[in-house]
Amino acid sequence: MSANGDRNRVATIFDVARLAGVSHQTVSRVLNDLPNVRPATRERVENAITQLRYVPSQAARALVTRRSRTIGLVATGLPDYGPSSVVLNFNQSARDAGYAVIATNPADAAAATLRSATEMLIRQNVEAVVLLAAERAALDAFDGWELGVPLVSIASESRGRGIRVALDQYQGARTAVSHLLALGHRDVVHIAGPEGSMDAEERLRGWRDRLAEAGIAGREPERGDWSPEAGYRIGAELVRAGVPGAVFVSSDQMALGLLHALGEAGLRVPDDVSVVGFDDIPEAAHFSPPLTTVRQDFVGLGRDAMAAVLTQLQDEEATAPPPTRVPQLVVRASTRQV
Repeated sequence: MSANGDRNRVATIFDVARLAGVSHQTVSRVLNDLPNVRPATRERVENAITQLRYVPSQAARALVTRRSRTIGLVATGLPDYGPSSVVLNFNQSARDAGYAVIATNPADAAAATLRSATEMLIRQNVEAVVLLAAERAALDAFDGWELGVPLVSIASESRGRGIRVALDQYQGARTAVSHLLALGHRDVVHIAGPEGSMDAEERLRGWRDRLAEAGIAGREPERGDWSPEAGYRIGAELVRAGVPGAVFVSSDQMALGLLHALGEAGLRVPDDVSVVGFDDIPEAAHFSPPLTTVRQDFVGLGRDAMAAVLTQLQDEEATAPPPTRVPQLVVRASTRQV
């Protein structure tokens, strides 16, 4: 608290938590002399209590014992296969651990919208908040904001606060491009996802860097919106501009539209063009031809998020997230040697 404006204000448990750099649950554990608090953490909390001249109330002492057994989930972005699968498996992992999940899906990633949605969850006494972030703006909305509960973000870029779990989109893209280079392709076009999408930007960066390492200056990437319609539109444009030897597509859904456009133009995949997608949605094995793609472990990612939540609830100083999972290449019939 400041020396002037806040001098006469009575300190709260949240002031103590902020000064000590812990959550209010940890302060309450110290007040109640409960285990699972490291000695160094306990000392920081006690020093903050002394410095702020904090007098705990009965309500503050009881905070940690009023366990709600609920986790708040804030999911941004479209309800596509990947995010939906992560949410499904996070919910299952939460149930397995004896927790319920209260979910909210804000209409946009604006800071005011996300904060309002998160505050609604906190008012319901959730023990932690999980943010499934599709866009950078979603992570940035939480910067400098003290939630009072642990925050775990599911995001492909390392930014913002809280513990992060992720799939390595960058390495997944590099793997896809390496496969095409190993087949002899030099002209590898990329159909990227929308600007602002962290997944899209990481996949684009992986494509560009891997080509640069091979001494190849790729064409300017095309931009889609993850939909088959975007893939179809871009595919028609590629046919008119001159078809490349290979296309790395940032999602299987856009790859589906691309295959449609190429087939409509009388081009054969992979004889005329090799195509690699990303995600390995269930339908990918049944495209015509079956799609070579990059498989993401959405099941594991959902479990990782809940594991990170449990670690935070059990140990407020735990900062190491689960290892980032690297997507794996699945080779099918849409690519070939040239």
